[in-house]
Amino acid sequence: MCVQGKRASLPETVRLYDLRHTCATLLLASNVHPKYVQEPLGHASIALTLYSHVLPGMDGAASAMDEALG
Repeated sequence: MCVQGKRASLPETVRLYDLRHTCATLLLASNVHPKYVQEPLGHASIALTLYSHVLPGMDGAASAMDEALG
């Protein structure tokens, strides 16, 4: 574990990758634009950001179409 992880009293099993993934997923779930999530993660493609960080219920496409079409 890194020094910051020890300073934050995180369990030894928590990896930096886990924290990055959690942060990205929470931001996307909060409707932060994917481009703003992609850039600090350093993903070359926004497709990777979107594919890697999806939670059930984040797909909203069907309900958005229903709402748009009335």
